Amino acid sequence: MGLKHDQPHRPTIAVLGTRGFPGVQGGVENHCQHIYPLMPSYGFRVFRRKPYLTPQSHQAHWPNITFVDWHTTRVQGLEATWHTLRAVMHCIVHRPDLVHVHNMGPALLALPLKLLGIPLVMTYHSVNYEHSKWGRCTRWLLRQSERLSLRYSDRIIFVNRKRMEQMPAYVQRKSVYIPNGVEQMQPVDDTSLLQQRGISPGRYVLAVGRITPEKGLEYLVEAANRSHLIEQVVIAGDYDHNDDYLMRLVDLDTHNKVVFTGYVDGPNINQLYTHARLLALPSLSEGLPLSLLEAMAHHLPIVASDIDATRLMSLPESSYCAAGDTAALQQAIEDIISQPQRPVDYDLSAHDWPTIAEHTQQVFADILSPKG
Repeated sequence: MGLKHDQPHRPTIAVLGTRGFPGVQGGVENHCQHIYPLMPSYGFRVFRRKPYLTPQSHQAHWPNITFVDWHTTRVQGLEATWHTLRAVMHCIVHRPDLVHVHNMGPALLALPLKLLGIPLVMTYHSVNYEHSKWGRCTRWLLRQSERLSLRYSDRIIFVNRKRMEQMPAYVQRKSVYIPNGVEQMQPVDDTSLLQQRGISPGRYVLAVGRITPEKGLEYLVEAANRSHLIEQVVIAGDYDHNDDYLMRLVDLDTHNKVVFTGYVDGPNINQLYTHARLLALPSLSEGLPLSLLEAMAHHLPIVASDIDATRLMSLPESSYCAAGDTAALQQAIEDIISQPQRPVDYDLSAHDWPTIAEHTQQVFADILSPKG
């Protein structure tokens, strides 16, 4: 099915579970930003959270996307719940043709829409209850959310094939694997950001993503402290609700090897990938990390935790190390640094955004097409 075709009526799809895009940090946000503009046959109504929006967010315009922006609390655990409930009430009044919800928590809150006959598609990005930032009660609630949302969603898209294969048969029957994508990226000569931040081209280990405990960044900082070969670590990302974990990382940086850039996108993140020695992904839990795909698009050597999400990419065996093992992470990084730097070629043919958008659109079309 092609991405462009004539329809007398353009169905409306409400999008729940994203903070917003563009210019907003996060894997879900990046995913949404790339697929929805490529589906002009549908009109998308995207609910965004004002505290996260940037000047870039307000400058964006796509003819098939309408943004609904609301203020929301930044209290962890209440922010997503309140925003999703408000979006659900909006859907009850305005009746979209379909709801596309990202991840299990918002999906649970969206389930009442099914009572009104509004179809529900869930994209399962990551196992939220594995994240250590949540307390015991929240993790229990997220497990119940997963169970119910998997049962009652009309269709489920998994970005992680291994996770889909672990599901019961009744879930797999209505599920499809559609991975995350990555843009084709060209290296850049510009080093202005590096010069600003005192970063040495070709000599730093790069980590990209939110500064949250499930990313395992403390193991990377500790590895740098122990190693004379690891000269510098650049962590490109921002924290979520409080800076406790960030402060812990700053305190661990006893050798002053770590540069925290905050959230970086566009030409600046391209600059960081271009001039890095390697990418480190010491995560304890992931869905399908976009930073891994972006590093592969830049032909960077990679050291990654040996978890299901990274095994999907079939990296060289030397790229993997045990999750949560500082010594193993240090050794894997040193093994790469001690060798001459060479670009690495990866097969990213399955991670083309237009193809991913087309497959996602097919899921929508299967639900919305009149049943004969």
